[in-house]
Parts: sequence; C-alpha cells; structure tokens
Amino acid sequence: MEKERCLLVAVQLPGQEENDLEELGLLAETAGGEVVSSIIQNKQSIDIKYYAGQGKIEEIANYVKELDIDTIIFNDELSGSQIRNIEEIVEAKVIDRTNLILDIFAKRALTKEGQLQVELAQLKYSLPRLIGINKNLSRLGGGIGTRGPGEQKLEIDRRRIKEKITDIQNQLEELEKVRETKRKKRMKDQVPIVSIVGYTNAGKSTLLNALMDIKYKDEGENKKVFAHDMLFATLDTEHRKVRLPGGRSAVFSDTVGFIKKLPTQIVEAFKGTLEEIKYADLIIHLIDINDENLTVHKETTSQLIEKITGREIPVLTVYNKVDKVLNEKTSLLNNGIIYISAKNKYNIDILLEAVDRKINGLKSFYNLKIPNDQLKTYYWLYENRRTDNVKFDGHGVSFSVLLYESEKEEYKCYMGETDE
Repeated sequence: MEKERCLLVAVQLPGQEENDLEELGLLAETAGGEVVSSIIQNKQSIDIKYYAGQGKIEEIANYVKELDIDTIIFNDELSGSQIRNIEEIVEAKVIDRTNLILDIFAKRALTKEGQLQVELAQLKYSLPRLIGINKNLSRLGGGIGTRGPGEQKLEIDRRRIKEKITDIQNQLEELEKVRETKRKKRMKDQVPIVSIVGYTNAGKSTLLNALMDIKYKDEGENKKVFAHDMLFATLDTEHRKVRLPGGRSAVFSDTVGFIKKLPTQIVEAFKGTLEEIKYADLIIHLIDINDENLTVHKETTSQLIEKITGREIPVLTVYNKVDKVLNEKTSLLNNGIIYISAKNKYNIDILLEAVDRKINGLKSFYNLKIPNDQLKTYYWLYENRRTDNVKFDGHGVSFSVLLYESEKEEYKCYMGETDE
C-alpha cells in the first residue's frame, strides 16, 4: 500500500523553543505517512482564522499541487473553523498534531480498555469539529487521522456522539473498578509498586522484559511485553512481579509513553491508567541518554509526573541505552543517577539494588542458628532470602542470611555475631 505523502506545517512564535518538526515527522512516519517537506512560519501570534497567515496557506496550496501532497499535518491543535478555512484553500486532507497522535493510539491499542480509552479521546476531539472533519472525509476518503470511530460514526449527530461518550465512560468506570480491586489486593499483600515512566521510546517495555530475564524474577508468573524501537509501541499498562536482590518482591509497571504536547483528550481518557502512577511507592524516570532533546523531554516527563501524582513520590533517575555511548562496560553510578542498557541487561543488577534500597531500606548479613524443632523458619529463609555457609548438626542448622534492617528484630533470638 502506498504511503500518504505528508507536508508538515508549524508556526514559530517569539520566545518559543525552536520548532524543528523532527518529532512531528516521526509521528507522521509512525502513522504510516511519508514526510515529503515541511514549512515553518515565524509569526507574532497564531492566526485565528488560518493558524498560519492566509498568504502562507495559499503558498502551501501551491506546494500541495507541486509535490502531490495527500495530507497536511499542523504541529498544533486546530479548531473546527480553522480546518474548514484551510480546506477551502488547499486540495488536501488537513489534520493536526492531536488528530495524528490519536490516530497512532487507535492503531496501537490492543486491549478492550485501551481501545475504549482511544475511542473516547477521538470522540471528544471530533465533537466540536464535526463539520470540518466530515467535509474532509467525504471529499478525501480515509487514511491517516481517520482511524478509530471511523467515517460512519463521525457522521452521526452530536447527540448520538454524546450518548456514545457516556456509554464508553460507563464501561471504563467498570474496568476501573476491576483495576481498583487488583490494586487493593496488592496493597493488602504489601507488595510495593514501582512505576516505570518516561518519554515515548525511552525503553520502558524493554526494561520490563529485562527485569523478567534476571535471576531474581518470580518464575511462572510473567510474560514478555511487546517492545519495539518506535513511538508509542505499547499503550496498555503492564504489571510484572519481580524478586528483588534482598528477597522481597515488587510489582513493576510501565505506562503509556509521554510526549510533548500530549493531547488533553488522551490525558483525560487515559486518566484511570495514568493514575496508577499515583499509587506507586517508587517511580523510575527512564531517559534515553542518546536523545538529542534530552533536557526538554526530561522536563516534559517530570512535569507530567508532578501533574498526575499530586504528591511526593520518590523518583529514581535512570539513563537507558548507554550501550550506544560506552566503549567498555564501566560501572556508572553518579549523583543518584543510574546508567543502564535494558537491551543488553547492563547494570540491571545495580538498578534492582537501588530499587530494593529505596523501598525496603538497608540490609546486612547475619549469622543465625535455628534448632531442629524450628526448621520451618530456616526453610522459609532459604526460599525467600539469600543464605550462605549452611551447616547442619545434631542440634539444628547454622548459616548466614541477608536480612533487611526492618526484619532484624524478628530473628534476633536466633542471632549470633553480625557478618560484616
């Protein structure tokens, strides 16, 4: 199938960070388009009628004919009237950044909840833009920006769209109750939650898979998650239980990737999923160390974390994909920042040690001697904690065991000298 030929358009305002359209181009390619060219106009303000100036839109109309453009993608959200006004001048499909991201989400949502969340976001986006979108669809057909609710659903009247929105919200509330039940069970079982968050394509799913491959994983419980080098490879929150180095377990979860100008419709529709972060005991802020816009993307993610959580949650900053910048495997741990390669499983052990320490505190080796009539305690420690130098005699078993400071008192009656 031929790719849609896309033209990217942005307005650069005074004092605004440089608008190079690189990310918009990646989004267009992710949606299945081919970026043919891009245009940036420097303006004092956004044109209320045309977004860019009318003269620039007329210039774009010429580009559309010369370059055989199918779709024009604007880097900001357009109003319904702006879409209609632009379409009166250009002979091409007009979509904006929000519509483009929603289109990608529609393609990537696999679970029922994910599909409902995306459809809700698309319907809320389309409601105030029905006239412009319907004109666009009837004149130009489908393609990028038209997935999800689809042509037929977009042509129904506002009342039925509002009814559909209410119906989806009710379904999502039921699914939220299921998630809440699971969340309460985890809290009752006192299993801490570690949320992996980061800009899209930082490697969250790859890290989740790497954690499941290590020797501490809980056998038979985890399945690999889909991971690929692309924007928004996965949308659905995944939970995986992992054994930490000290023996206790934690549930690691990844979330939908963040992005600059993440549409408000997406934030609202995925509110239930994103709010999983609120209940985390620890947040891993995963950053692609090779990201050319690292500082901006790091700040974007930090702001979204603060907005979603609304409370102080410990954050562990982790730089990923260091395999692309290191010539040799050197242990990198500096100023509380951890450097890893999820793909190569480099420094994953250091990451898990840091997570264990943040959640459970310090741990040390202690010498224990347990009598024969209490060997049940030894076997539990053998299964759930690290044990060394095990020796059985006629009176019981002596060994050294790695215990958390918080549980030292529980085993004090069996304790000899501390193994430093």
